[in-house]
Amino acid sequence: MNPSTRAEADTTMADISSIPDDADRISEPIHVSGPDGPWDLVREGMRLRGNAVVYTTWGEWLTTAVTDPALRPLLGRDWTRYRRTADPVIRFRFVASRLATKFTAAAALDTEAAELDLAYKIGGRPYLRGLDQIDVSLTHTDDLIAVGVSRNGRIGVDAEPSGRKMQFDLMQDHVCTPAERAELQWLPDAERSAGLLRLWTLKEAYTKALGQGLRLGFAEFGFGAGSAGLLAPDGTPAARGEWAFTTQQVLDRYLISVACHDAGLDTSRDTAPHTMLDEGFMGAVADLLADP
Repeated sequence: MNPSTRAEADTTMADISSIPDDADRISEPIHVSGPDGPWDLVREGMRLRGNAVVYTTWGEWLTTAVTDPALRPLLGRDWTRYRRTADPVIRFRFVASRLATKFTAAAALDTEAAELDLAYKIGGRPYLRGLDQIDVSLTHTDDLIAVGVSRNGRIGVDAEPSGRKMQFDLMQDHVCTPAERAELQWLPDAERSAGLLRLWTLKEAYTKALGQGLRLGFAEFGFGAGSAGLLAPDGTPAARGEWAFTTQQVLDRYLISVACHDAGLDTSRDTAPHTMLDEGFMGAVADLLADP
């Protein structure tokens, strides 16, 4: 790499906090401290941008998990798994993540958490049974839980401790496109590790949104250092604006990356389950049922 190209890499791979993103299209992550929310911020994010992301810690839900008499109806189908988990730490982390998911989705849908039926696709991705107007993503690391919901299309969320060290020499061929390797390789170790961690969380979020997980090779798509837009391996744009991405630091020790897809549909701003059905559609169904 010639000196001018190396200088460009040093400039573009600056501190994570200075990287521009699609923050105007993805709602700012919201810290919720348990069942009390603040859930009005989730509803506001859904109203303004069609998506919301919350983060919490499993300890903030511990009181509910231990003392709430309504825990069984809140967990629904997950109650059996909860009761069969022997390790108390794993059991309480499990229940906290499910409660955080259901309360977040309930706020987005303007309903009660116990009314929602949380189910799982192959691979473990959660979804709301019978409510496909909302997409859901769940991630957790250490004591952090993060949940994303969207009415515009697919959403994926990933989180990692911001101090996690990423070994560039060991991971570059598995994580980076050629363009990304060229941007990262000349940086000081700390900046290179931070840049690689950002790429890892963005790629995890994107493949989760697609429902692919690690089945989609991370070296097959990329992100620029100066923006979070989706790129081909050679560094050229690979999307036309239907995807938005962001990476945020929360609680001073975690990174959260979010991938949001806009399906381009004329989605209603009203996502309440009891009002989502279109009146024209219901009228057509009624006419069909009335025919002999």
